[in-house]
Amino acid sequence: MTADAPALAFAAAASPSQALAGLPLSDGTVGYLAGEWDVAREIADHRTGQAGSFRGRASFRPATGPAPGPASAASPAGQPELDGRVLEFTEHGELRFAGHRGPASRALLYYGKSDGSADVRFADGREFFRLDLSYGSSQAAHPCHADRYVVTVTRLSADAFSEVWRVTGPAKDYDMTTVYTRAGCAS
Repeated sequence: MTADAPALAFAAAASPSQALAGLPLSDGTVGYLAGEWDVAREIADHRTGQAGSFRGRASFRPATGPAPGPASAASPAGQPELDGRVLEFTEHGELRFAGHRGPASRALLYYGKSDGSADVRFADGREFFRLDLSYGSSQAAHPCHADRYVVTVTRLSADAFSEVWRVTGPAKDYDMTTVYTRAGCAS
């Protein structure tokens, strides 16, 4: 095995599955995501030429109390209504980047919608992006001041999905590729 083999295996694991095309989710995006996931992330900073990784665990669990964000099932005209399901997403693990090696975490909220999609929000309730994995893949953009975050999320199987971020801006130019594998399942 060469030194490049782990990176090649990681890239292959993140390729979309042709078998999922046209296979809808019976319980929508939040139903698919619910549970515990192992996380493997690769980071490539094109500005500095540095690379990094994150390994850890993610949980999508039903919200236990009032979650910040939309207060009711009412939605703007033409938008699907919230379906009442809210998942709290937490991710914990170890980040290795440049000279840094240490713990890292993040938290988000996923609000289920009546059309099977989810409104993804920051932990404080601010809007982030809309995710619809109903037919296998979803792409969204999130502007943040002068920066632009574009994400493509793809179901790879019933027990794995990938999240590919491309981030650009005056001081940012990086890619992050993450593969989530349902805990206890081989990829």
